[in-house]
Amino acid sequence: MTRVTGIGGIFIKAKEPKMLQSWYKEHLGIDVQVWGGTSFRWVDESGQPCAGTTAWMIGDGENFSPSESSFMVNYRVADLDALLSALRDEGCNVLDKVDESEYGKFGWVIDPEGNKVELWEPPVGE
Repeated sequence: MTRVTGIGGIFIKAKEPKMLQSWYKEHLGIDVQVWGGTSFRWVDESGQPCAGTTAWMIGDGENFSPSESSFMVNYRVADLDALLSALRDEGCNVLDKVDESEYGKFGWVIDPEGNKVELWEPPVGE
């Protein structure tokens, strides 16, 4: 079974999200949008756009709970339901909640250090 196929997003918890967003925008040139982040578009080997994006966002980290980490990584997966089932069978701490929307399917697992890991099966074609 294919498990992780790439990184779908990086989320950073900040004490002062607006200030940190401004810093990244000013000093690193990241096009931070109103929602607190940006989507990096993927390109192929020749530099041509292809399907897929990686989200990057700074926020208050409320969605990281129950983790107390200052970051959360979102990993793209091929088959979320099969992976969550396998992780449960392997004794991993898989959260019961699964979200499904036009953005795809999302599930979560807590790693052995207490970090919340987001697993994302994108919609077909992305």
